Amino acid sequence: MRAHRITFAALVVAAGLSLTACQNGDDGAAASDPSPASSASAASSAGGGSGSGGSDQDSGKESGTGSDGKGTADPAGSGSGSGDGTAPKCTTDGLEITAQDGFIDGDPDGSVVVALTNGSGADCVISGFAGVDLKTNAGDISATRKGEPGDPYTLKNGKEIDFYVSYPLNETGGSGVRITGLVVTPPNETKSVTLAWPGNSSLPVTDGSGSSVLVGPIGSAGQGG
Repeated sequence: MRAHRITFAALVVAAGLSLTACQNGDDGAAASDPSPASSASAASSAGGGSGSGGSDQDSGKESGTGSDGKGTADPAGSGSGSGDGTAPKCTTDGLEITAQDGFIDGDPDGSVVVALTNGSGADCVISGFAGVDLKTNAGDISATRKGEPGDPYTLKNGKEIDFYVSYPLNETGGSGVRITGLVVTPPNETKSVTLAWPGNSSLPVTDGSGSSVLVGPIGSAGQGG
């Protein structure tokens, strides 16, 4: 009877071990082979991360868009380069330069009006002072600037703008300093033109302490246009 009990107990233990082994095997299979629901959940989570990354990239592109909605690559949006509509400066070769006597009886000084006419075929911008030198038998006399220059002025093609040159009248009765020509250099240019002098033929002799010839800024004589 004792031998039968031992055999039965051994069978019970063996059966228990076999059941445990089967359960462990099932758990391992479950861990290595997720259910369809778990796989869908993982894919959804991964998709959310990728979607967030895509959204960030889209935001990066939007942040590079200018206020005009055309993006930073649009040159017009930057406002730089030739798109700002500014005309080129007026050049000596593009200007017709003439001079005429502007003296009016009763004026204390003589004056000459210099006209700059745009013959370049396109609008141009001009401002500041022209360089002015009087050629005389005693050497060149450079005019001194007088007044304040105005804002840059767009000179339309075919239109004129003027400035004045003033000089002392020779009332000494002597021959004075004889003027032989007028040299004009437009603003911001180095090329000059030499014109016949249209004013009084001479200047009074001075002690050489300073220039008595003055030049006004562009637009200081006449109306321009």
